[in-house]
Amino acid sequence: MRVKLRNFSMEHDDLGSGTPLLFIHGYPLSRTLWEPQVNELSGVARVLAVDLRGHGGSDPVPGPYSMDLLAEDCREFLDALRVIRPVVVCGLSMGGYVTFAFCRKYPERTAGLILCSTRAGVDSPEGKAGREKAMALAKEQGVTAIAESMLPKMLAPQTYTTNPQLVERVRRMMESTSLEGVLGDLAALRDRPDSTPNLARIDRPTLILHGADDQLIPSKEAEIMHTGIRGSRLRLLPDSGHLLNLQQPQMFNEAVQKFVEAL
Repeated sequence: MRVKLRNFSMEHDDLGSGTPLLFIHGYPLSRTLWEPQVNELSGVARVLAVDLRGHGGSDPVPGPYSMDLLAEDCREFLDALRVIRPVVVCGLSMGGYVTFAFCRKYPERTAGLILCSTRAGVDSPEGKAGREKAMALAKEQGVTAIAESMLPKMLAPQTYTTNPQLVERVRRMMESTSLEGVLGDLAALRDRPDSTPNLARIDRPTLILHGADDQLIPSKEAEIMHTGIRGSRLRLLPDSGHLLNLQQPQMFNEAVQKFVEAL
């Protein structure tokens, strides 16, 4: 489905009824990341999964982007669909940074947070330099080069030999992102604000899910968020990497379902 926002059209899924559950993908992915959740959780919630600007079926929009801008897009999307009820926001990786921004900007629209494979802190100086290097690579060699450079770290190490179909699926998902989306995301990631000082101010129910074998963000970052957000719940999923919802969909869906039903 497609909805027109202020300066681009956003592709999305909208299934089920009840508590709105908004899924926000990471970089450089698309809403197809959430297919196992859209299909299985629409029986217990109104599942909304979006392609952020420049990703998947949404229009490519020149950057730079910011986490606040992407959160504003999500709020405008909810307005366009007349979703008045507060939503549970589930973000993975960069989607987690957007989730922090959404909660900070629109607390009255936020019923709960699900933070997946993400962190509260900012990039180190080396990390920021890595974003710049990736931007140069994308400009010179295209999105395919970005996908090739990131693919070896997106999943748990053993997955690359045991599940080549999933590896190829992730590759295609990344390659579907527009150059505008990749460059816009990289600027937003490089310049994102530090959410660590705000952790203690989060007063919404929060579930933190992290892959035990995440090669991109260590599990200690999940523990930092768990310690900082009062009353939060933390679950590490075994045999899963950065894209834990694809590697352990049943465990992931069960955890999300229990969290939503408890609200």
